[in-house]
Amino acid sequence: MIRGSLSSKLFAASLFAAAPALAQAQDGLPEPVRDMIDAAIAIGEEEKVRTVIELARATNPDAGAELDGILAAYETDLAAANAELEAVERQAIRNAGLFENWSGRGELGASHATGNAENTGITAGLQLVREGIDWRHKLRARIDYQEANGLTTREQILVSYEPNFRISDRIFAYGLAQYERDRFQGFSGRYAVSGGLGYQVIDADDLSLSFKAGPAYRVTQFVDGGSESSLAGLVGLDFNWNITDSLKLTQDTNAVAEAGGSAVAIVDANNTSLNIVTGLNAQISDNLTTRLSYAIEYDSNPPEGAVKTDTLSRITIIYDF
Repeated sequence: MIRGSLSSKLFAASLFAAAPALAQAQDGLPEPVRDMIDAAIAIGEEEKVRTVIELARATNPDAGAELDGILAAYETDLAAANAELEAVERQAIRNAGLFENWSGRGELGASHATGNAENTGITAGLQLVREGIDWRHKLRARIDYQEANGLTTREQILVSYEPNFRISDRIFAYGLAQYERDRFQGFSGRYAVSGGLGYQVIDADDLSLSFKAGPAYRVTQFVDGGSESSLAGLVGLDFNWNITDSLKLTQDTNAVAEAGGSAVAIVDANNTSLNIVTGLNAQISDNLTTRLSYAIEYDSNPPEGAVKTDTLSRITIIYDF
């Protein structure tokens, strides 16, 4: 993106321009060694520069002080170039239009069986994320549908929007608007809105964990025509663990962050709803991933004729874009 297109220009202009003067000032280094360091700096890749300087140090042990000076000057210019690049990127983010800087993933899985019983099932999902300087926006949609012998046996729809605002490195504020539909659990529509605070407990390259909590308001429309509304409380957990470069474990609850590892429970005086989804993602290529997941959906007070707990196993293909 921006970093890839600007890095070579910035490093070539600022670092390479300063390199010859730095090298020429060090008379103790042989000319071929200075040329090698200049060439590494001109390429603009930090790892190569450090490798070349370390090789020069090993072959010219008496020039340690000179190489320390070259490395210190390089690091100073590198920090200045990175700061300039970051400022350009931040300004580009601030100036981005409403439909820019979005990334996402699409998920699709299907099954069909014939013989003693004929079953057809499909699951599809879409997640869009827009990362800003302080704001992050998440849009999610999912549908699960299944037929058995020509009769619909599952029809679930979920759509949610969740904006997050970074207050500090660890603390953030969140909002949530969510719509659900599941005739077989007894409701034709369930709407929930919530807002509150969250805390980032762990934010590492291979492991992340955060909590959030706040009040919520929920309206449920039942398939028999009745409806109810109530104040509720939301407690959430987001968790992701990259076990290896190609294997990732996610823990989701209430499908509020289905594609990313989270746990959310909405509790009110009439009904507590909980949706726990445990998933294992295996990367196939840069853009393709397979996902195996197991979901448990629980309502403490379902409508008459509906059971409290449903389970669902999925295997899907995910495409990142």
